[in-house]
Amino acid sequence: MAFNGGKEDIMRIASLHRTIRRPAALAAATGLITAALLTGSAPAAQAAAGPDPRAACAYYNGTALTVYGQRNDRVKQVQCLLANRKYLPWSSLTGYFGDQTRAAVKKFQKASHLTADGKVGKKTWKALYA
Repeated sequence: MAFNGGKEDIMRIASLHRTIRRPAALAAATGLITAALLTGSAPAAQAAAGPDPRAACAYYNGTALTVYGQRNDRVKQVQCLLANRKYLPWSSLTGYFGDQTRAAVKKFQKASHLTADGKVGKKTWKALYA
């Protein structure tokens, strides 16, 4: 298909542009609708309200004791919930319960009027999910 700059070429280019643009717009709209269905709200409304700590954290959903030195999905869940509450930077989601995570847990426990022992037990899990 050769283009020579005539009116037909301009019409073909415009048609091709619409053909490409429609699927992209449809994909973007589908993504927004899916996000709204999964989170229960529209993205703009969710951004204005702030993140729901449980929405972004789907590594673990139990309440087993989680302590210093462990490396697993429970630790990653604790770190994610703490990051959502600004007790840890997002870059700290390593899955390893080290000094930084323990300090963040203690700080959170103190702010939540819990025993600040650095261990994530049932009461701390409950407070993290509240």
